[in-house]
Amino acid sequence: MAGRRNAITQRIKGHSPTPKRDPMDALSALAPFLRVRPEIQDFCRFGGSWQAPHDTLTGNAAQFHIVASGQCDVDLPGQASLSLRSGSILLLPHGDRHVMRARTKSSVGPPHISTGFNNAVRTKATDGTPTETEIVCGLLHFESASRNLLIAALPDTILVDVSRKPILPLLRALVTAIRDELDNARPGAGAIANDLASALFTMLLRQFIEADRAVAGSLALLSQPVTAKAVGVMLADPARDWSLDMLADAGGASRATLVRSFRRLGAPAPLEFLTDLRLSLAMKKLREGSSSVAQIAAESGYQSEGALSRAMLRRYGVRPGAVRVETSGA
Repeated sequence: MAGRRNAITQRIKGHSPTPKRDPMDALSALAPFLRVRPEIQDFCRFGGSWQAPHDTLTGNAAQFHIVASGQCDVDLPGQASLSLRSGSILLLPHGDRHVMRARTKSSVGPPHISTGFNNAVRTKATDGTPTETEIVCGLLHFESASRNLLIAALPDTILVDVSRKPILPLLRALVTAIRDELDNARPGAGAIANDLASALFTMLLRQFIEADRAVAGSLALLSQPVTAKAVGVMLADPARDWSLDMLADAGGASRATLVRSFRRLGAPAPLEFLTDLRLSLAMKKLREGSSSVAQIAAESGYQSEGALSRAMLRRYGVRPGAVRVETSGA
């Protein structure tokens, strides 16, 4: 959606020429967007042919799963399954529904999962099977007032395997510390684990942004007043028939200044950015499967199902009906 872009940031001081700066300098301006508050909900110990479905989230929270030991697969509607192993951290910024499951399947069906509580953290365990996989599950709340903009700029899934990245030993240490706190269940373990998770995910998002210039570019748009205001009104009402003049007014700039501001940050032109946002919104709604194609087209700023279908075919090479069929069969 808005998340596939490259960028640079600028700083104006007095009347001196504006120097070009490296895209990663945007991280300094974006620091407020990286403040996160994790809420650890479950500490899972699973074995056998287990599976754990997760419904679509409402609101602005993101879901995360940390595989502390073992391995598992994740099924998401309309996407190929993801394989996770010890050290994998999966973040679902948009809270899409998914199923966590054992990598191997059995004809006898999944074992029953019992629940309990330890230090306000729910524990889950499969009955009658030895533990093979341990997973920490929870929600991630973005504490900035502009969290909607940050979440919108992120892709559907962020998967980091810290066991395969020797440059990230501290991330691995934090994963281990979170697991140990929850496993030992000493007084205050839940609060300590949450604090550790906050540091973990701030570092994870920083690492992801540094590694993915496209995402850094989208977030860089939020670090500049003119572009942030324009992006904000698009996100608030993507179905509105926005013109370049209207977006420029929202940003408090002229048309030419708005276009230059987007280009300076390596982003598409404002109206092209709006198209990306609308199509990504439509794709998400199609995968959720809760609205008709006609309703999704209207909510995404398209005058008809046919207009949405043509736009999706040009951008993604697939029509809405195919996405809906693929999702329902997932």
